[in-house]
Amino acid sequence: MHELSLAGGIVKLVEDAAARDHFTRVSQLRLEAGALSGVEVRALRFALDAVTPGTCLAGAQIEIDEPPGTAWCLPCGTSVEIRSRTDACPRCGSHQIQATGGTELRVLELLVHDD
Repeated sequence: MHELSLAGGIVKLVEDAAARDHFTRVSQLRLEAGALSGVEVRALRFALDAVTPGTCLAGAQIEIDEPPGTAWCLPCGTSVEIRSRTDACPRCGSHQIQATGGTELRVLELLVHDD
């Protein structure tokens, strides 16, 4: 379950920001896990619930946006939406596509408090 490792990395990232920017707790964390990121969002939520107690993220509301994947179809010469890296182009059926979006896992926003 690599989501546990990802959750630990997210907590470390936020804890490092707390030390650098002098805040004590986070009440809201907003993440983005694209459809092509390879992240199972339910597993990531579970992992975050497991690793946040005792950190500045304890009790924080966690939102995870799931933007669709996008790809460039070489034969069509157009951008298309896909759900998986193995999908064919929905317009022409070609598998000559290159992922262009929805591949990221990133922190979008933090609502922090310095109590």
